[in-house]
Amino acid sequence: MKIRLALLSVAVMVALSGCGDTKDDTAQKKPENSGHEGHTDHVPSGDVPEGLKTADDPTFKVGSQATIQDGHMPGMKGAKANIAGAYSTTAYVLSYTPTTGGERVQHHKWVIHEEIENAGQDAFKKGQEVTLLADHMKGMKGAKAVIESAEQTTVYTVDYTPTTGGETVRNHKWVTESELSAP
Repeated sequence: MKIRLALLSVAVMVALSGCGDTKDDTAQKKPENSGHEGHTDHVPSGDVPEGLKTADDPTFKVGSQATIQDGHMPGMKGAKANIAGAYSTTAYVLSYTPTTGGERVQHHKWVIHEEIENAGQDAFKKGQEVTLLADHMKGMKGAKAVIESAEQTTVYTVDYTPTTGGETVRNHKWVTESELSAP
């Protein structure tokens, strides 16, 4: 009986060891900052929200290169980015609980004005509760969020290869002008 129990225990441990994390080098890893801790399923898309205005004279032109100075996702900080899009809008830092469950995401950078339900002409204020239309992270679309800060700025979509290695991340949303520098 003890031998059967020991063999069964070993078999279960072997089976469960195959259920661990698998390596995925497409920006789906544990993040470098609290803005995405425990919630790192980036969903890249070239789609931009309806009504989003292209920036008239962005510091970083579409097609140019820049260096990313902030680490929203693993391997972002210090990565060379190709500018895929440049838009004028209000960018928000906010906290929300994913619709897929799990821990509340604190200090998420960035959701833009056009990615919030019933966004009128005026920017949302600190402390306001909103419903997200953004879907660039799993569990974001439809989530209730609280605005922590707002910044009128140029936001960029960027393509970059993580400094940690792996495949190129395409159309990462969003990086603000202050988070980029000349290459």
